[in-house]
Amino acid sequence: MSQPFDRAATCSAPVAPDLELGEFWEEDPWTIAFRHNLSGFERNRTFLNLGNRQFADISYLTGSDTEGDGRSVVPADFRCNGQMDLLVRQVGGGPLLLFENHFPKQGYLKVSLRGSKSNSLGIGSRLTAILGDQSFVRELYPSNTFHSQEASLVHFGLGTRDTVDKLIVRWPSGTIHEITTLVGNRHILIDEATGTIETVQPGITIPAVRGE
Repeated sequence: MSQPFDRAATCSAPVAPDLELGEFWEEDPWTIAFRHNLSGFERNRTFLNLGNRQFADISYLTGSDTEGDGRSVVPADFRCNGQMDLLVRQVGGGPLLLFENHFPKQGYLKVSLRGSKSNSLGIGSRLTAILGDQSFVRELYPSNTFHSQEASLVHFGLGTRDTVDKLIVRWPSGTIHEITTLVGNRHILIDEATGTIETVQPGITIPAVRGE
């Protein structure tokens, strides 16, 4: 039985265990893990990237240090405000947990792709955003988490900036697009065939074009 989503969870036996056969049933799975399994009482953790390969444990401060067996984590902008929230699913049951991002709002750029020679969503593309002397790389692989899937777009945090000096898109087909002085704080759609850029309004479904 997997770890439950809290210590109060119990599960009654469907039938009485046969003691002569050595059967037994433990209604509280936490008891099994007590003093025997280090992960039995392990709390979930959230780390904040401080830069320079340093991270701060903000689990307690954010309330994300739940006791559930959180294995599936999806970052997404659920409130369409440019800030990435976190959706967590427990393996052992329990409700979905949505942690809203309440950090001070900063600049961002969301990018969706429409492929032609490549696949319709540009899966496998490599995007590089250049901001001054810094480069940030994202690869579009939405199916990259355990039992969960992210949206088929990439998100760049821009900090205090509101523009991207250069955005380089390398498509699976080998096509390369370079876009300079790109205005941020919006969601854009880049077309592989034409290289054109459209601004996507919140709530709008992006029509895809099938790859050749």
